[in-house]
Amino acid sequence: MNQPPAVTTPPLWNLLQWIIQPLDFLERCTARYGDCFSLKLGNVATFNLFSDPQAIEQIFTASPTQFDSGRANGILRRMLGDNSLLLLDGQRHKRHRQLLMPPFHGERMRAYSELICQITEATTQAWQPNQTFVARPAMQEISLQVILQAVFGLTEGARYEELKRRLKVMLEFTSSRFTFATNFFPILQRDLGEWSPGGRFIRLIQSIDELLYAEIADRRQQFDPNRSDILTLLLSARDEAGEPMSDLELRDELMTLLVAGHETTATALSWALYWIHSLPDVKAKLVEELDSLGAEPDLNAIAKLPYLNAVCCETLRIYPVGFIAQIRIAQTPCEVGGYPFKRDSLLIPAIYLTHHRPDLYPEPNQFRPERFLERQYTPYEFLPFGGSNRRCIGAAFALFEMKLVLATVLRRCDLALAESCPVAPVRRGVTIAPNSGIRLKLISKRSEVAPSLETATA
Repeated sequence: MNQPPAVTTPPLWNLLQWIIQPLDFLERCTARYGDCFSLKLGNVATFNLFSDPQAIEQIFTASPTQFDSGRANGILRRMLGDNSLLLLDGQRHKRHRQLLMPPFHGERMRAYSELICQITEATTQAWQPNQTFVARPAMQEISLQVILQAVFGLTEGARYEELKRRLKVMLEFTSSRFTFATNFFPILQRDLGEWSPGGRFIRLIQSIDELLYAEIADRRQQFDPNRSDILTLLLSARDEAGEPMSDLELRDELMTLLVAGHETTATALSWALYWIHSLPDVKAKLVEELDSLGAEPDLNAIAKLPYLNAVCCETLRIYPVGFIAQIRIAQTPCEVGGYPFKRDSLLIPAIYLTHHRPDLYPEPNQFRPERFLERQYTPYEFLPFGGSNRRCIGAAFALFEMKLVLATVLRRCDLALAESCPVAPVRRGVTIAPNSGIRLKLISKRSEVAPSLETATA
């Protein structure tokens, strides 16, 4: 059987393109090589990328024992630790996923709805008419506060302020393309002093760990089962053998939730605000739908609004925050997309390329939410959170938060883009973000038209 066509440009050049302009690079590759191609990145690895939904379905529906993923995420180990869900495979991955799932579903998740709206309202109150601000930092502030309060239950105090400050520094440092590039060059990861990239990173992580372990210790000593934050739920969680998570496991999973849930949500919200305010018809339809719920809408009703959902889905389609799904490492020889692969082959569903297939999404570079009202896509055609047992564990929470933040902003504020120059996608760490951060201008407050969002009582 034939092998997938191989990208013929030099591996080092491929790696540089992957770091600097991955979307343009992938588009050129798929235009030349088709739905499946192999790509060698420096001396790191050879990736096999897929954008055909049928091939992605084969990967996502395979037995969990067919592929590993955790050991392919080694570049995250320095930050997240050996016990992060993203770095685990087999039974350990299954155990951690089962322990982490409950807080992100059903009533547990909806309990955070009022918190999300309150934090967003507090942020919008600081905006003044005719003031220009950058959306991404504002959305980062909201998402970080949501995480600190929902995950840790921290709302004030010295530890809250210091943890927020240190996390901001660490996340800003790790989101640069240079810092991302250090993952491929081990010498740059070494501790050569506090001003070296590796040394600075190590000291940032150590300073955050001090606060995380102190919080875990305090919460164990003064355990309150009535608290609803995720740390409380994880402290009381037990696996099938009745065993709790260790302090080290808790630290690594808390760091995973902090990192994975902060930059990704903030970036998605920034993109959404850009598209909404660059397309007047989209903004008008969305505001009309939100206003139709009245002055005091049920927050769960907001989350079910069809056009709001379509806007969020189209945002995640056109520039998915993660442009590839988690790497799959074949544990045995397999066939995917009509090609044979040996053991240890690296297989990657290419989210961005799938989301830009003209046969699935006509005029794929156009932002058109209506496509999600006209058609229901399969999990192999629309996969912004990945799929199978490697689907983002916080996917439902992220989409829920995205909807409530957008609803709160649009019901309270009339905004406009502050500049008309095109916005381009750029790499920020492992995510794809708008290059400008999206500059917005507050035209007026809509408080008198749309009072504060409150949860309707049954």
